[in-house]
Amino acid sequence: MTMRWDAFLDQVQERGEYTTRQEAERAARTVLALLGAHLVGDVRARLAARLPEAFALILLNPLQAAEPLSPERFVRATAAWIDGATEQTATWDVSAVLSVAADAAGDELTRRVLLQLPPGYDLLFGRPARI
Repeated sequence: MTMRWDAFLDQVQERGEYTTRQEAERAARTVLALLGAHLVGDVRARLAARLPEAFALILLNPLQAAEPLSPERFVRATAAWIDGATEQTATWDVSAVLSVAADAAGDELTRRVLLQLPPGYDLLFGRPARI
């Protein structure tokens, strides 16, 4: 089931504690563009199908990544794309967006997404690995 635009942004805005809808949308666009560069094939397509159309298109037409970024480098890349962001605020941005994306995806698809990413992304998705 595809998450509606308003519902997705409302949750990102709430989790990111953004004062405006525009801040939430900017974070979502940046994080999903970077995430899309790290996912391939069916997993990327299935995640896109669960997101609002505008965000699905961003995920499916990503920035090109030369190599998979570690979670720390992913946060740094996010900070570089958002005006005035620091690594600390970018961590907040990434976690707000990815945790909402994980909710939209559901546990099984989120697990498959995490398998395509370098270790450590589980915390950014709000899904700490169970030991």
